[in-house]
Amino acid sequence: MNPSKYLGNELKYIERVLNSESWSATDGSWNHALEQAFAKKFNVKYAIAMNSGTATLHSAVAASGFKDWLGNEVISPAFTVIMDATATIHAGATPVFADVKPDTFNIDPEDIERKITPRTKAIIAVAIYGLNPDMDAIMDIANRHNLIVIEDNAQVFNPEYKLRGHFASYSFETTKHISCGEGGMLVTNDKGLAERARKIAGHGYKNLRADEGRTRLNQDVFQRPDYKRHDTIGWNYRMPEFTAAIALAQLERADELVNLRKKSAEHFKNAMAFCDYLVPQKGEPNSFYTLGAVYNGPVSWEEFRKEYINQGGDGIYSAWSIPYHEPALSHLSGNCPIAESIQPKMMQFKTNYRDEELAIKKAEALYKTIMHYKFKAAKGEMFEL
Repeated sequence: MNPSKYLGNELKYIERVLNSESWSATDGSWNHALEQAFAKKFNVKYAIAMNSGTATLHSAVAASGFKDWLGNEVISPAFTVIMDATATIHAGATPVFADVKPDTFNIDPEDIERKITPRTKAIIAVAIYGLNPDMDAIMDIANRHNLIVIEDNAQVFNPEYKLRGHFASYSFETTKHISCGEGGMLVTNDKGLAERARKIAGHGYKNLRADEGRTRLNQDVFQRPDYKRHDTIGWNYRMPEFTAAIALAQLERADELVNLRKKSAEHFKNAMAFCDYLVPQKGEPNSFYTLGAVYNGPVSWEEFRKEYINQGGDGIYSAWSIPYHEPALSHLSGNCPIAESIQPKMMQFKTNYRDEELAIKKAEALYKTIMHYKFKAAKGEMFEL
């Protein structure tokens, strides 16, 4: 029986990879097919497959046109995963954290403006929980200050959205909208940026091009003692052919998978309407990575989660720690009071269900949890906050 997550051509494509002569991304037939399909779906000129969404972020920063990042800065939100900051560090730059909006949880353009210095070279704009940030305002700031913009779209999958920044980074990690265990895609409409990013992700092979990721094109050319292969310092971020085959099959079903997440989120939002202490993200996320809500409830965060599980729920995800509060980044400072205030209150409700009926049952568990505390408050057993 197929895993419920993989109901399309995944097994068929994997069998074709197994029966092929080469499994290496250096030949890249499945990588190439995935890149072409992704670029077509998102209406961009160039798509570069890599082995993770972190690799795509690092490659985007490193390819942004600055040979020496030392002393330069990249602004990213304080309410996001640590990888936006670590990709900056891996490229040799310093992360600077901007605060977020209290209702959308996305980076605040006004605080971006406040954090810009003469050393600022780029902005990483993250689509939190599937909601794109205010890209009009961000691009206005970037254009006025001549900054590179990298869109971290790991949590959003909306082909109708048009690329606004210089790069956009996508993730195919197992919890994402399309998934193949680990993987990512970097897209751009700039030929020079695409070629640099591809070389950085592919050991710096000189014959890599913006729209071509295969390195073994002509053995008569490169199998010579005097052949020089590398003109760039790069990493090995190439996507395996097996992974590309699975991702391509998932891409074929992307609309179906995204629509199911939207339906799942609506069921949870309907349950939240029965209380005023779960405040969901403002705006309409394009694809609902999760449904995020600020919790100011009648019991502790942990107790509410425990009761939700008791009522049949499958758990609630917390938000990531503020990056500069992580031990690995404790040497960095930040002044982002809004991000720090909402982070411990954030509850993320799963939308990654492959069956709407299961999502309905889990949303009912949330409704029962809310009613449980309303009943206790009515009996005078607790104060309702």
